[in-house]
Amino acid sequence: MPSTLYQWTLEEYEALAEAGERVFCDWRHPRRIELIRGCLKEYGEPAKLSLDEYLRMVNEGIFSRFGKKRVELIHGEILEMSPIGDPHEEVLTVLTEWSVVKAPKDVKVRVQCSVRLPHAQSAPEPDLVWAVRRSYRHEKPGPEDILLLVEVADSSLAMDTGDKAKLYASTGIRDYWVVNVRDEVIEVRRDPTPEGYQGLVRYSGREELRPLACAEAILIPDTLWE
Repeated sequence: MPSTLYQWTLEEYEALAEAGERVFCDWRHPRRIELIRGCLKEYGEPAKLSLDEYLRMVNEGIFSRFGKKRVELIHGEILEMSPIGDPHEEVLTVLTEWSVVKAPKDVKVRVQCSVRLPHAQSAPEPDLVWAVRRSYRHEKPGPEDILLLVEVADSSLAMDTGDKAKLYASTGIRDYWVVNVRDEVIEVRRDPTPEGYQGLVRYSGREELRPLACAEAILIPDTLWE
């Protein structure tokens, strides 16, 4: 199943309340957040979080303290990511191996690590990213660092080709690939605009696909399914 709005437990909410001053530390915008049926609400509406607030939650261990959970921030809302199945894992493994071999030395390969998209108040966790090689110890890669972003899509196909495609385009991600596991097709989106990607090309079989960041790095789609 695709990502769904995160359902908070009482223990997690209490941990958030305990860390409240460290998470919600902007005195100019005091928050009045409460837990209603597993959802964070503010003045009766779903609470919208800033990117900085979300990252401080992550650093406080709010989501890992009570068991590891895969979450991401999309337009101020925390979504819980669905578990990945065997086909997804295998395709991601092959993509990672290809990236490690083919990526230039000035590229850092990041696997299922979040990125920061501050203008969209988002911190998605794509399956694979080629980023400019530098240290990200104190700050996640932003749009200016991302050379290639890949989502492996099975049950999440509608989200990855819909809302996430619009999100990545609006923040200027130049090279966005969706690996459609079910149809064994790679959808390549380029030429981002605030409204979405202008270019969409589908690759399959023995066609050659090359990242914008390195024309010598050829990927044959069939190698992902063999």
